[in-house]
Amino acid sequence: MSKVYIFLADGFEDIEGLTVVDLMRRAGIAISTVSIKETREVVTSHGITLYTDELFKNIDFSDGDMLVLPGGMPGTLNLGKYEPLTTLLKDFYEKGKKVAAICAAPSIFAGLGFLKGRRATSYPSFLDERSGAAITEDPVVVDGNVTTSRGMGTAIDFALSLITQLLGEKKAEEIADSILYSREIV
Repeated sequence: MSKVYIFLADGFEDIEGLTVVDLMRRAGIAISTVSIKETREVVTSHGITLYTDELFKNIDFSDGDMLVLPGGMPGTLNLGKYEPLTTLLKDFYEKGKKVAAICAAPSIFAGLGFLKGRRATSYPSFLDERSGAAITEDPVVVDGNVTTSRGMGTAIDFALSLITQLLGEKKAEEIADSILYSREIV
């Protein structure tokens, strides 16, 4: 079974984090929400208090297949400042394991050098030429072991892409159908 960790900090974007958790759990993927704080209590960017499954300091992460970062402010800044997380991200990236970020969070990948020579996307203005990436406006970009996405409006596409990477297109389509998701805008 695939194992995914999603990291939550005060100020993360509710929809970007919880959509990934919801859809992955529907797909049968073991995903754990992880607080980078000393407490499991995290407050979203819109003031919703929730409790994560785990504390960062209590996890080994060696069983992980993918690490995910939601965006939001100041959540992205809080994640980027947490050195144990950036060290873990570098380790996963260097081993070729999957890392994914949405909205403002791809800026963390840029700061770590993950986007040099890759295609990537993010919320407008969070990536620029200094990232070394070929920046697109695609809703989701998968380039090797790095996945990036634009923002709250692309959260379902982002989650379905991650499911596709772990379990295949058929499972992602099954989940999309189960939530009555259509990419057609009416």
